Amino acid sequence: MKQHVPNIITCCNLVCGCVATVSAISGNPVMALVFIILGAGFDFFDGMSARLLNVSSEIGKELDSLADDITFGVAPASIIFYELQVVDYPQMMECLRPVLPYTAYIVAAFSAIRLAKFNLDTRQTTSFIGLPTPANALFWGSLIVGAGAWLETFSWFMPCILIGIIVSSWLLVAEIPMFALKFKHWGIKGNEVRYTFILLSALILLATVALGIAWENYGICYSGFSIIILIYVLVSIIVDRKNR
Repeated sequence: MKQHVPNIITCCNLVCGCVATVSAISGNPVMALVFIILGAGFDFFDGMSARLLNVSSEIGKELDSLADDITFGVAPASIIFYELQVVDYPQMMECLRPVLPYTAYIVAAFSAIRLAKFNLDTRQTTSFIGLPTPANALFWGSLIVGAGAWLETFSWFMPCILIGIIVSSWLLVAEIPMFALKFKHWGIKGNEVRYTFILLSALILLATVALGIAWENYGICYSGFSIIILIYVLVSIIVDRKNR
């Protein structure tokens, strides 16, 4: 029975991705983001359980990639898809409203490429090359849920979404080393970047939650994730440049 435990957890991740996708298309991005976060939790524990039980398998790896592309590729793309349907368009681009929302699924395609590269790239055992798909999913989900209502008041938001799709898709497959929160030891030396990032992330989340409660706008509570992902990308690029 124990050999099936990791795959059962992976399937829970996949189901979360399916629920998130349907929620997003149905116009409930908050629920979609909640299930993306829940799926990320299952994604963390399926690998951990496989290592603890010593039951890693090739089927498990393939199933994990499939589940991840649904939860962290198709689901966030569906959130973007819905947003591109309801956001205001510049007058000259209004005629493209029936078509442009489908560009969101470029994110799903590049997420699949990212996952395929990860499965074959032996350099990514302790760190990442390119933006991890869960980080990209959290960025888009938290941005639209947390700040979408405010950003929709600006006429330039729609073009920015299209630019964001291109940039995030490129980051998924870019040859940019990005640190992972994997600790070989718990000491400070050698883990300065990780501990600093974790502390800063906790402060940002606390600040956005406090603002959301104070302003009675609970969507803001989710926006902290998008800020954290931006900082993660910037810190990774700075560290990479410093190490060269």
